[in-house]
Amino acid sequence: MSTVMAREIAEQPEAVRRTLEALLPVREEVRSLFASRRRVLFIARGSSSNATLYGRYLLEARAGVNAALAAPSIATHYRADLDLSDTLVVAVSQSGATTEIVEAVEWARSHGAAIAAVTNVADSPLAKGAGLPFVTAAGPEVAVPATKTYLTQLVAMAVLGDALGADVAEPLSRVADEVARSIAAPDGLDTAIDLLRAADHAVVSGRGLCLGTALETALKIEETCLVPVRGYSYADLRHGPISVIEPDVTAVLVAAQDGPMAEPMVELAGDLRRRGAQVVGIGGPAPFGQACDVHVPGPDLPESVAPLGLIPPAQLLVERLARALGRDPDTPRGLAKVTRTDTD
Repeated sequence: MSTVMAREIAEQPEAVRRTLEALLPVREEVRSLFASRRRVLFIARGSSSNATLYGRYLLEARAGVNAALAAPSIATHYRADLDLSDTLVVAVSQSGATTEIVEAVEWARSHGAAIAAVTNVADSPLAKGAGLPFVTAAGPEVAVPATKTYLTQLVAMAVLGDALGADVAEPLSRVADEVARSIAAPDGLDTAIDLLRAADHAVVSGRGLCLGTALETALKIEETCLVPVRGYSYADLRHGPISVIEPDVTAVLVAAQDGPMAEPMVELAGDLRRRGAQVVGIGGPAPFGQACDVHVPGPDLPESVAPLGLIPPAQLLVERLARALGRDPDTPRGLAKVTRTDTD
């Protein structure tokens, strides 16, 4: 059975290539917009906020730029009077039409911020109102779960980071090929699906630059498969929730193949297994794969851009798990493509 979600996952290598072609030439405009600013403030919800988490880590860890994720309700409900004259606001929305995000951007502009907008729709309200429209080239996305629009948002985060000093242009050029490889020959998915189908409880965890991908994986499992799952950062899982890990839990861990977080993720996999959990690992170095019950190989990419190559195997896992559970991954219950968040 071919689903729209599966077809759109398969379109991602070309979506990455198109988006890089569109956005790499805009790096100088990003630098100009940021020239008199000191920090970046992201505005997003849902999957888009998971993409900005990667952007935040990339800017702070690799470019030395202060970055944070705003709470849109500070603008839309509290209407706080903040000085944003030193801030580049980067609003991220697949449709560019989420009312709350558009209103939060208008608030940020009125308080002195420069505005960049990451969206997949060039004529959307968000793009039209931005000082710098950062339009991705995913193409139309029909399935409700964000796949190629999410990955191209990650590409936009990487290009933004590179423009401001993260120096990821070289590994970024290899992402499309790595995504194509992982989609063409996914290993370990069938066994991972069996573990998740049999689990009473599931948790997903990652750390550092890969945390956003881990949280996006948890979100996709929950909203597409209707399986209750908690997404945790490594640190949050260690600080309390790990005490309830028992044999009825399946843990999905997402890791890069290198970087300062690789070894702690190996240790976490071993700890969870000792507590009786079944562990599915996505990516990571060889010792990480060996520490897991099931290993889904990740991309041959450094940590700086690994989240872009790690999300396609996770998306494939979600699409196949949904079908195995008798769900329709294209139209999950209760979800719509454009979110109308209450702003009044």
